[in-house]
Amino acid sequence: MKFLLLIMMLIATLLHAELDWANDYEKALIQATKEKKQVYLLITSENCGWCRKFENTTLQEDAILERLKQKFVLLHISRDRDALPAKFKTERVPRHYFVTPKGEIIHTFMGYWSSEDFASLLDDVEKKIKNKGK
Repeated sequence: MKFLLLIMMLIATLLHAELDWANDYEKALIQATKEKKQVYLLITSENCGWCRKFENTTLQEDAILERLKQKFVLLHISRDRDALPAKFKTERVPRHYFVTPKGEIIHTFMGYWSSEDFASLLDDVEKKIKNKGK
């Protein structure tokens, strides 16, 4: 049973890795500027079950993955091991931030979200980005 769990975790990690997540905030902002994108920052914790559920379900949906890759520089920060500016709250995770290349917070929310609900939240974020540009 432990072996099966280990295999499943390894597969999930490999699938998750193909999204090419950054883990350095400053480098992600530079990349976002170059690519003319916003930053999607996901803050998790090593021992967070809801974080793992979000990573292993919602972030495995092809439609969600494609949408994130198209529109955002992806930044995954573990509050347990990565550095992050103090303006970002990390006490409750998973925590989601959408940030401009200049570091301005566009939108934030927390918690586990199913792919359908997360897609709806992405709609809201994209509307905010569009309206901000006007």
